[in-house]
Amino acid sequence: MHLRVPRPRSLAGQLFAMQAVLIAVVVAGYALFTYISDRGQAQDAAGRQARAVSLAIADSPSVLEAIGSPDPTARLQPYAVRVMRDTDVDFVTIMDPEGIRWTHPDPGQIGRPFRGHIERAQRGQTFTETYTGTLGPSVRAVTPVLDDGRVVGLVSAGIKVEEISKRAQEQLTALLGVAAGALLLGAVGTYVINARLRRHTHGMNADELSRMHDYHQAALHAVREGLLMLDGQYRVALINDGGRELLGVAGDVVGASVADLGLPAQLTGALLASEPRVDEVHLTDRRVLVVNTSPVSGGERRGTVVTLRDVTELQSLMGELNSERGFTQALRSQAHEAANRLHTVVSLIELGRAEEAVDFATAELELAQALTDQVVAAVSEPVLAALLLGKTAQANERGVELVVSRESRLDDGLLPPSLPARDLVTILGNLVDNAVDAAQGRVPSRVTVAAYTEAARGGEVSGTVPAAGGGGSELVLRVSDTGAGVDPAHADLVFQRGFSTKPAGEGGRGLGLALVSQAVQRHGGTLTVTEAPGGGARFEARLPLNDPQGRAPAPDAPAGRRAAGGAV
Repeated sequence: MHLRVPRPRSLAGQLFAMQAVLIAVVVAGYALFTYISDRGQAQDAAGRQARAVSLAIADSPSVLEAIGSPDPTARLQPYAVRVMRDTDVDFVTIMDPEGIRWTHPDPGQIGRPFRGHIERAQRGQTFTETYTGTLGPSVRAVTPVLDDGRVVGLVSAGIKVEEISKRAQEQLTALLGVAAGALLLGAVGTYVINARLRRHTHGMNADELSRMHDYHQAALHAVREGLLMLDGQYRVALINDGGRELLGVAGDVVGASVADLGLPAQLTGALLASEPRVDEVHLTDRRVLVVNTSPVSGGERRGTVVTLRDVTELQSLMGELNSERGFTQALRSQAHEAANRLHTVVSLIELGRAEEAVDFATAELELAQALTDQVVAAVSEPVLAALLLGKTAQANERGVELVVSRESRLDDGLLPPSLPARDLVTILGNLVDNAVDAAQGRVPSRVTVAAYTEAARGGEVSGTVPAAGGGGSELVLRVSDTGAGVDPAHADLVFQRGFSTKPAGEGGRGLGLALVSQAVQRHGGTLTVTEAPGGGARFEARLPLNDPQGRAPAPDAPAGRRAAGGAV
């Protein structure tokens, strides 16, 4: 059974434990090094001190005079005791040339032989050594007392090794005190940093922060909605996979300014705005996005959190729903008209005018059939034919005459799969709706629609969408109205989201033509607006036609087409 030492859970506790271990290792290593170093230095210093004291005694005239007296001990013992006290050495021993002591700290040792080496001193040399004598191990110096070059005595001064070790231990104790102070200071600093760190991390420890980071990364890659985080200088701090896809950015954009991402001007302005934006609709080259921005502040502006939702499909479905709603209203109106006509027929029969009733009903049927035949003869492509029939009824309800031009000719099966019916409904439906709005209330109130194919032109007149390159054929969708027209100064603005010359209604205005521009650009086409021959505006969309193998279908020349004009 072994004992497990629990690890501190908090980051600050781990930092303090690491700091304590680090300080302990440093102090222990430094203490060992200092103890060994200081002990050696203390022994050297003790040896120099003992040598200096012994030389000073040997050179003293009073010592030489005392050695020549009948009783050297009587005069030298008090002198030696006084020197030991004044020079802080542990012993001073003065002896005759044979090593018999005249002085000693322990008077009982006087007259006994000196314990140590004196041979070199007897030859006139001064030396130091470490030797264990009567007082224990000591560092001592032995020097001769000379009289006219003759050795008349010997002097030994020394310091016990125990005292040297005590001095080194005092230095070590001071070092340990400094280490304890450093550890205490580190503990206080760690506590302060821990308190500050826990305020910033909301009390979460390292494990909790690690788990939160893992959840954060998983959530970023899991959500399909776009998430963009900007710092206080409007630089990208974070962007998830959905945000990259919705904004159409690639590569490492973290740290880049929003203004350098190549986004549409209105979307860039929304991201750079200081005030929050709620459910704003913005268009990119291929998508319709709902943008929400929320500033992040903590006493000062720290950045912006941006969420992006793709409503491209939803917007298309809403357009189709609006068309279906218009068709429903038109059918309701036509049903009302049919009921009126039926009542007229019934009334004529009740009045005994059966022949007039038959003539009236036949005329109404021929008129309705002529309307269908005229549209289908010009545009037999089913989606566009159904759209034009519905828009004709809607326009008629609003007092606007919708005309399919004589040059229109669009056979069924001509359009390739690369040009989906939904985009055609978006383009032609919004152009017709915009033209009906402009022509309503004017005299005359007329909208003219042309739909045909022709050989692609090498260049295009100026428009908001770049011209498509290459040859082949093009689908031309042209809608003209008898409204007030478009100011030439606004020709480049009418296709931007939010631009409208009409008052804003429910849900805002200015999105229909922007969606048309987006759909045309997505298929590499061109979109232009010019003045119609009879006044008003003429919008023309040209879409390149290519089959799945990349071959362009044979173009239909406008000349010689079947007539399909007239009011419908």
